[in-house]
Amino acid sequence: MKSITINGSKRESVGKAATKALRNAGEVPCVVYGGDEPIHFSAEEKEFQNLVYTPDVHTVVISLKDGSKINAILQDIQFHPVTDRILHMDFYQIFDDKEVMLEIPVRVTGNAKGVRNGGVLRIVTRKLRIKAIPENLPDFIEVDITEMKIGHKKYVTSVTSDDYKILHPDNTVICQVRTSRTAIVDEVEEEEEDEEGVEGEEGTDDGAVPATETDDVAAVKE
Repeated sequence: MKSITINGSKRESVGKAATKALRNAGEVPCVVYGGDEPIHFSAEEKEFQNLVYTPDVHTVVISLKDGSKINAILQDIQFHPVTDRILHMDFYQIFDDKEVMLEIPVRVTGNAKGVRNGGVLRIVTRKLRIKAIPENLPDFIEVDITEMKIGHKKYVTSVTSDDYKILHPDNTVICQVRTSRTAIVDEVEEEEEDEEGVEGEEGTDDGAVPATETDDVAAVKE
């Protein structure tokens, strides 16, 4: 997984007055949990642009002015209810040999057969919560929908991997191709073509006359 570096400095005071002063100066107060003790630091709001305002997920390297670096993931974020400015951020420290839980975005690839026949693709789950060591965290989870027909669903069992564990029930639906008024006829025609193909192959193998031809012959004899 890609990583973003956040440059900040440790906070000497964590009281309300100090926090307010930081925000007035364009700084965001933050806390890192998961280590021996919480680490309080602050960073300029612009440092978080590529971390917060993106659909992608990243790990974070928090680089402090004292020379220390902390590997972490974003755990929680608070916005101002009116201005949407970042008020506070919580991070969770990660370690190379310790599993971590994280929500990973789902990326759909391919052009579903059902969609080509007029169906509608509905993405039910846009992020999947997984558990893995940091080295095995993927940037995204890819779902190939090419072979999906109308009425088909993709479950989390279709994207399992040895690198991570999916923390959702097996019957969790990722996406489905739903029918529509314009798609019903197309789907029926597709099924009929498949059935006719099978019957034609059987007739060729045993020399039997197709049913339609048999009916025509019978009509002539009559």
